[in-house]
Amino acid sequence: MDRDSQIKEWQERAKAFEPLDLKKIQQPLAELDNHLTLRSYIVGYSSTEADLAVWKALRGNRVAFGFIKGGAMASLWRWFNFIQDTENPTLDQQKPAKETQDEGASYDIGLQDTENGVVTRFPPEPSGYLHIGHAKAALLNDYFAHKKYKGKMIVRFDDTNPTKEKQEYQDSILKDCELLGVRPDQVTYTSDYFQDLYDRAVQMIKDGNAYADNSPQEQLQKERMERKESDHRNDSVEDNLAHFEQMKEGSEEGTKWYVRAKLDMSSDNGALRDPVIYRCNPQPHHRTGSTWKIYPTYDFACPVVDSVEGITHALRTTEYNDRDAQYQWFLKTLKLRHVYNWNFSRMNFIRTLLSKRKLTKLVDAGIVWGWDDPRMATVRGIRRKGMTIPALQEFILKQGPSKNINYMDWTSFWATNKKYIDPVAARYTAVIKQDAVKCTVLGAPEAPRAEDKDLHAKNPEVGKKKVIFSKHIILDQTDAQSFADDEEITLMNWGNAIVRKKSYSLNPVNFVASIAGQGERLITELELELHLQGDVKKTSKKITWLSQDQDLIPVTLYDFDYLITKDKPDPEDSLEDILNHNTETKVEALADCNVAALKEDEIVQFDRKGYFRIDRAFKHGEAAMAFQIPTGKKM
Repeated sequence: MDRDSQIKEWQERAKAFEPLDLKKIQQPLAELDNHLTLRSYIVGYSSTEADLAVWKALRGNRVAFGFIKGGAMASLWRWFNFIQDTENPTLDQQKPAKETQDEGASYDIGLQDTENGVVTRFPPEPSGYLHIGHAKAALLNDYFAHKKYKGKMIVRFDDTNPTKEKQEYQDSILKDCELLGVRPDQVTYTSDYFQDLYDRAVQMIKDGNAYADNSPQEQLQKERMERKESDHRNDSVEDNLAHFEQMKEGSEEGTKWYVRAKLDMSSDNGALRDPVIYRCNPQPHHRTGSTWKIYPTYDFACPVVDSVEGITHALRTTEYNDRDAQYQWFLKTLKLRHVYNWNFSRMNFIRTLLSKRKLTKLVDAGIVWGWDDPRMATVRGIRRKGMTIPALQEFILKQGPSKNINYMDWTSFWATNKKYIDPVAARYTAVIKQDAVKCTVLGAPEAPRAEDKDLHAKNPEVGKKKVIFSKHIILDQTDAQSFADDEEITLMNWGNAIVRKKSYSLNPVNFVASIAGQGERLITELELELHLQGDVKKTSKKITWLSQDQDLIPVTLYDFDYLITKDKPDPEDSLEDILNHNTETKVEALADCNVAALKEDEIVQFDRKGYFRIDRAFKHGEAAMAFQIPTGKKM
């Protein structure tokens, strides 16, 4: 069933929550509660009309509201409050002032002429996958268009460089926008306007506002820096048009030329010193093929297409501050409809690469597994590392459209995510395979027995798991090393036990090292005596363990470090000089039998080891693979 059909189905099902008879609504409520156990939204990864319809039905029914408020249905109550908080402007029209408060940032930035309608755009170049910075731009443009002003938002692909662009990137960007909950009213392409842009460039040349130049790149940069006019700046219109035609044909001579707008070479603003607006590139375009061999630059195409498409407010990052004057010059010179500029700060994180050129280099060099590598700050990468979409949306929207530029630590980013995963992540047990310690438990049942335990002690709705109790268990070596003789410990999910006997490795290397004070000998076996009448509150060590009398599931636990070693890299820094060459650690572990049923993309917690996202499910003969999810603690 497609997304729209699911939304319609739940809008219809919302009627089942209207009766004031508790007996009539209990079953539908239970079904909804079960549906929301591992979901933040009723349909998909963002709020839809389904969430709003069901929320309104429940809030409008005092019997239903009182029942779920009583805590009988934890998942449903969590969802109810989450939708109320995140959708407050829509749900509570009596308190519009709380809109900005809920988002944690001010969105009252004084956009001009909003009473005449608001149309925004998100214009990614299809030359790579979306990263966290793009996500902010997409979500803010979507927010202003759809939540703040009830206007329109366009996703427009700035596909003006066939050398870098691919259909793969274009498709991935649309998919990532969908995952982010960004729903454009229209998807367009700068390539749709190539003829219009060409005609306007010709007109600029005829009007004396543009000229052709063939100065070498180094010379061009040097002259712009020195505010020196090009020798071709005052060539005749006929010569300029002839060179532009050579460019259009993609001839050998044409590839040497480019077209520049004639602004002000003496300006203190470098963006106004005759920027390039057209280049020749005979390489086929992924949409238009070989139809065109000349392509407009972003600086020229963006204001033109913004105006033509009806954009009212061009919201973009502060790195474009100096280009705003250039943007407005093009609109005025070409007598185009006015568009307002508003700039917000780029989202910067410490020890993080957001340059598509450098990210592409990491992918092409095989330094990372791909654009969705969990070490990459792409939307795909951070999702693969365990970031949930609602948490990502909340974090970015709380940053707001501020112009303040700063480098953020990742701790608050992942702390936001923990709020979402902790209430619903099922708990399992894993023991590190290397040097795992075998234990005999005195007082345990002679025959193994199984009990059903809650997957989440604080949220029974998550479900049950099977815990096997037997005389033969295994522990982590690090735990066993910490035990004192006759110490009382707690075996989690079981009870207290007393350490009665330790057996050490006879490995001569370990033995010699131990005698020399260079480390402890390995513990190979333990003997524990159950002391179930002991008080678990009085023990300092709560230990995870696994019965050997079950099918133990192999799982590889991964953890990842930053890709670069420098908190705030400078533009001139060589990637090789700041690259971290040790970013991946992994350990082989054995997990309880329940882990065999986990599916890819599930988020779980291995007790005392942290939260993990299942990247590859267990298959017979092939271990499961799980990526550790940061929780906001300092690394």
